[in-house]
Amino acid sequence: MSDAELVLRSTRVITPEGARAATVTVSAGTITAVLPYDAEVPAGARLEDVGDHVLLPGLVDTHVHVNDPGRTEWEGFWTATRAAAAGGITTLIDMPLNSLPPTTTVGHLRIKQDVARDKAHIDVGFWGGALPDNVKDLRPLHEAGVFGFKAFLSPSGVDEFPHLGQEQLARSLAEVAGFDGLLIVHAEDPHHLAAAPQRGGRKYADFLASRPRDAEDTAIANLLAQARRLNARVHVLHLSSADALPLIRAARAEGVRVTVETCPHYLTLTAEEVPDGASEFKCCPPIREAANQDLLWEALADGTIDCVVTDHSPSTADLKTDDFATAWGGISGLQLSLSAVWTAARERGHGLEDVVRWMSARTAGLVGLGASKGAIAPGHDADFAVLAPDETFTVDPAGLQHRNRVTAYAGRTLHGVVKSTWLRGERIVADGAFTAPKGRLLARPQ
Repeated sequence: MSDAELVLRSTRVITPEGARAATVTVSAGTITAVLPYDAEVPAGARLEDVGDHVLLPGLVDTHVHVNDPGRTEWEGFWTATRAAAAGGITTLIDMPLNSLPPTTTVGHLRIKQDVARDKAHIDVGFWGGALPDNVKDLRPLHEAGVFGFKAFLSPSGVDEFPHLGQEQLARSLAEVAGFDGLLIVHAEDPHHLAAAPQRGGRKYADFLASRPRDAEDTAIANLLAQARRLNARVHVLHLSSADALPLIRAARAEGVRVTVETCPHYLTLTAEEVPDGASEFKCCPPIREAANQDLLWEALADGTIDCVVTDHSPSTADLKTDDFATAWGGISGLQLSLSAVWTAARERGHGLEDVVRWMSARTAGLVGLGASKGAIAPGHDADFAVLAPDETFTVDPAGLQHRNRVTAYAGRTLHGVVKSTWLRGERIVADGAFTAPKGRLLARPQ
């Protein structure tokens, strides 16, 4: 402890062993010890006593669309990482779309990194993209440090990122399996989507009918079959259909290497409450019924669903029209994800230890950062969120940090106020005041 520069103390620290009163020592941006609450503060160390506020490991969000460069008017690294920091997120992994160019070659990755480098308030890593015509680029991207590869099995919504057919999926997955990489997949079957009724208009029920559960279920079944055949690692993105859970459980029992995420909006919002014309609730796959949501929570509790991520997918406000067929599909949730999930989790009998497991430890593990992120433990980065779990606030879009302040959570009262966020032992936001950007660009650990 003699070299400790910073000591944080709380009556409630969430550690891998559980919640306890503790003193956490930090040196050179790294946690050096987790000690009893009444441990002596070393000479020369600065003490930050957060009292009864909870000290959490900074969250790791592995599904974020920053859109910078090219569609920076939708979102950029400066605004996205400020929103993340305000919400207790200290690491994000950026999706390969909807930026221009998409992250589908090493050259495009370098462009993205150059744009992000001086704007990141938190640590940022990058996914690569798997397209029908870029199989040759996958290994070079892997060697350049991307954390894995995103693929769509149905149209992505942007022309520059076409989806994979089943043969193209097989080729990309075989290539990725060759270096034991990870393919992360937007799993909706285009044939089922095409066969569904496409009425358009303001009615949410019509939009929900246009993205049926069987589109997800079929795509996931096909993905699991390919992963089984190739012994490949796959990850199901933003699961919304609880009907797919038995398929996932069975595949795991057979040894298929599959992980699964869901999102705060699927866990906290229901189809029954979406107003007609309110396309701030539109996302693909869609927010489904309350009974479906209950099954997602059960799957989180039993480990079938591994983690919770935002799928922060913003656009300019004018693209959120009142016609669900034509409005941009995406929900902005970076700043509110911790509070939204905690509000719902506490009502269902879950603790903050569970939320940390879903939103920090397992997401860090998914991308290979479990040795440095996602836990308050010696040797990990000193990334923290200080949370007042019982305090409430009402969501006011004007108080959001992301670029376009459109939110499906407007007017909702949420539990859990983030008091401050720390990155490698430096407080980067406290009570709405931000430091200059201190984030680093991350590469997949070799």
